[in-house]
Amino acid sequence: MKITHTGHGIPRSPQYPSQDAFRVQESDGGIIAALADGVGSSKEGGSAAQRAVTMFVDQYRIRPHAWSARRAMGEFTAQINRILHLESHEKYGTPELLCTLSVISIEGNHLFGVSVGDSPVFRWRSNTLTRLTESHTMLEPGMEHVLTRAIGLEPTVQPTFFESDVQDGDIWLLCSDGVSHPLAAEQLESLLQRRSSARTLVSTARETTEETDSPPDDSTAIVIEVIQHDWHPSRTSRPLEIAPDLRAGERIDQYTLLRSMQETNRVWLAQLPDGTRHILKFPPPEADSDETRRDAFVREMWNASRIQSPDFAQSFVPTDGPLRYYGMEYIEAPTLREVVQKGYLPVEDAIELTRCLLRAEQLMVSFDHVHGDIKPDNILVLRTADSCSFRLLDLGSAVEVFSINSRAGTPSYLAPERFHGAAISERTEVYAIGATLYEALTGLCPYGEIERFQTPRFVTPPKLASAINPSVPPWLNSLIQRSLSIDINARYQALSEMAFELEHPEKVQPFHQTDAPLFERNPVLVYKIACALLLASNLFLLHKLFTK
Repeated sequence: MKITHTGHGIPRSPQYPSQDAFRVQESDGGIIAALADGVGSSKEGGSAAQRAVTMFVDQYRIRPHAWSARRAMGEFTAQINRILHLESHEKYGTPELLCTLSVISIEGNHLFGVSVGDSPVFRWRSNTLTRLTESHTMLEPGMEHVLTRAIGLEPTVQPTFFESDVQDGDIWLLCSDGVSHPLAAEQLESLLQRRSSARTLVSTARETTEETDSPPDDSTAIVIEVIQHDWHPSRTSRPLEIAPDLRAGERIDQYTLLRSMQETNRVWLAQLPDGTRHILKFPPPEADSDETRRDAFVREMWNASRIQSPDFAQSFVPTDGPLRYYGMEYIEAPTLREVVQKGYLPVEDAIELTRCLLRAEQLMVSFDHVHGDIKPDNILVLRTADSCSFRLLDLGSAVEVFSINSRAGTPSYLAPERFHGAAISERTEVYAIGATLYEALTGLCPYGEIERFQTPRFVTPPKLASAINPSVPPWLNSLIQRSLSIDINARYQALSEMAFELEHPEKVQPFHQTDAPLFERNPVLVYKIACALLLASNLFLLHKLFTK
């Protein structure tokens, strides 16, 4: 492959940051380019554009092997749109994270593209300029600038997909309307014929705007020229194969299946010829005919393989052969549930557990996901003579942040608002971490065992952890109580906020549920009132005594 590319952008004014964002990335024997234009009328258009570009490119580069290029583009566009739309409503009540998005990916001798909004993509070939995208704008005269589709505008989005073959000498242009509006098609054609760079296109567009006394706009362009297109991508799509009934002793690739780890018979302890053991997880048989089940497993496999951290059991997807399972390291250790059944976790270990869960969740949020099912059953406890560490399991429950799925997870660890359809967020995961910490220190769920399909009433706040386990210090009491607040606005608003207080106990302020008894919220005031009442009573009795 021989290819050149340039990208350049300037803001409408030096006093204001650009609302455009762009990125070009070469990888896997191909190239991906993305450009987004923040909607000017929205409060967070620039942030939406930057996040959309970053999220799309990062995810596309490591997309599931079972997805084609077009499928991946559709999935990631829908996911980014859903996240930004739900986050807008969570934070602002209205769509404010809005942007256009245009992406192209050149793989082998083919180009795949997707577009939402009015940021165009052009192909220049043999002195002819062709626009490959359509403008999602209103048709009425004078209203052409009003978008009918944008990332984050609605819960779902309908993008435009386009494809093209790739030939030597092709030039591909992605640009914002700050370039496409000032420059007529003939000007763009002439500039690309001269092999102009992105900087030249942007500068020419700005000069044209100034000459016509039109108001300037953020101007951004990406120019990609194909010098030699004879290459083959290192990534190829590998369809998911559904293994039939599995039995102990069976050989799968280089593995020998030893024993089933679940009743479903789809999770196995397996061993390589050198004695190394791994856990292999296979898709359910229903995935053979049920596309929803198949997609769910592909997403689980993708999440497990891309989220790598010492706080998780390490996972991998086989790089050769059929795509039939994914693997995890085998760790012979008890779960936190098994440990707590024998006695409370020491306070020092409970603090380390909380650090682990917060780190793991913060990493997942950087991938725009949360774990979704934090509980003692999904945590391994690794002890040595002088230390205790933890590993988080089961990324099969991982969900996109701001997803609306009120029953994802385990009821006893769900935040109260989750039972009423609230979006999954950092605040709901804070609650799950707090519930797990509470149980590790007390052996009890904060609001008792909650059955699936039960809608509980959260009325009486849980007992202080120290009332059950006297070794819990006051500051940790407050941290737990705040993480378990029924009032979502009184809870930690971000994982980082809880992590900061965990590391700075001296900064933790006393916390009480809003409906907690006055004695619990302010015992000093209760004592003062009691003393005042006692004094008043004594004075009254003295008065009665001496006035007889």
